[in-house]
Amino acid sequence: MLNKYLCEVVYSEKLAEDIVALTVVNKQLAEKAVAGQFLHIKCGHSRILRRPISICSIRASAIEIVFEIKGEGTRWLSRRKHGSFLDVLGPLGNGYDMPEGKAIVVGGGLGVPPMLFAADSARNDVAAILGFRSHDRVILHKEFEAVCEKVIVTTEDGSYGKKGTAIEPLRALLASGEYSCVMACGAPLMLRAVAQICKELGAPLQVSLEERMGCGVGACLVCACATKIDGEDEMSRVCMDGPVFSADVVNWDNI
Repeated sequence: MLNKYLCEVVYSEKLAEDIVALTVVNKQLAEKAVAGQFLHIKCGHSRILRRPISICSIRASAIEIVFEIKGEGTRWLSRRKHGSFLDVLGPLGNGYDMPEGKAIVVGGGLGVPPMLFAADSARNDVAAILGFRSHDRVILHKEFEAVCEKVIVTTEDGSYGKKGTAIEPLRALLASGEYSCVMACGAPLMLRAVAQICKELGAPLQVSLEERMGCGVGACLVCACATKIDGEDEMSRVCMDGPVFSADVVNWDNI
């Protein structure tokens, strides 16, 4: 049975160009959600398709989401003010299976926000590697510092933090032997590179896949992705079978 809620908007903030943080309140929804799940939000009465947005953080009954303005739907969402209400389905999908040991979370671009919830939900110390294109795209650095023992920020142009991508810092942290697993979210090319390093160094990896979605509940198959389950090739639904998968089951050649 799908859970549908009216959530009151209590806070809105522009984090970077076309990137907005929105905080809504709903006690029942907040109590159900786990790191890695997403909300499916109705963006205006004239738009049939909802927008899937990962949960960034939860504090008591307050749920924060962070999204990029990409079209009319998310532009409508970015204009919601304090006291307005959103029609929300969720929490949807499968979240991260929280490990017992020390973990590394890796986020790239708009894959960074859901990793904050993952880091805050971890059972042990967490190191975060956050990758961005440039200084003007860096978000949530201080928020990660508040919940992680170590935070490494990289930018492709070197304008903030370390120059480069998240890959080399990840290799160094795993080689230290301190961390037992990795959780990641970001663009497919980044996730594929993370998966290669984790396989090379023997570290279990869970990835949250970013795919376009239609219904969000497994009916339309728009978000199908190639996986191998129990040795058999399958098309898994990111919205229901994921969005979090063990990297071992993802067919990276087709991602």
